[in-house]
Amino acid sequence: MQIPAISIEDYISKIPEERQEAFKKLFDTVNDNLPEGFTGNVSYGMVGWGVPLKTYPAGYHCTPGSPLPFMSIASQKNFIALYHMGMYASPELLEWFVAEYPKHSKRKLDMGKSCVRFKKADDIPFDLIAELSKKMTVQEWITTYESNFKK
Repeated sequence: MQIPAISIEDYISKIPEERQEAFKKLFDTVNDNLPEGFTGNVSYGMVGWGVPLKTYPAGYHCTPGSPLPFMSIASQKNFIALYHMGMYASPELLEWFVAEYPKHSKRKLDMGKSCVRFKKADDIPFDLIAELSKKMTVQEWITTYESNFKK
């Protein structure tokens, strides 16, 4: 379920009311803890953060001329999703997250390749998401991206 929006505020205003508080808290958690250099935007129907073209002019290989995506959050039909490309590209970061998750949540981890799904807003482990957000700098993400995806 994509939410058509022109800004982060517009996106959040279109989320079902019962999810807005948790989504705002998730947004603030990521936004306040990401290392300097990532910028927020709305892209791919989600709220996201990426590496701006002024920092990485090559941009995203799948969509040339667009910023390099890094993290996103979305309100889907049945859950709130957190996408972290660093976990997809870095086995060490993924291992760390999977090992830490049970220390922060009673729920079983519901995860795809880079997507963590939270069916209940009360189950979002904000402290863990804050730690995860701090784990990779812009330069580390560019290096990881280039070694994994950019050929």
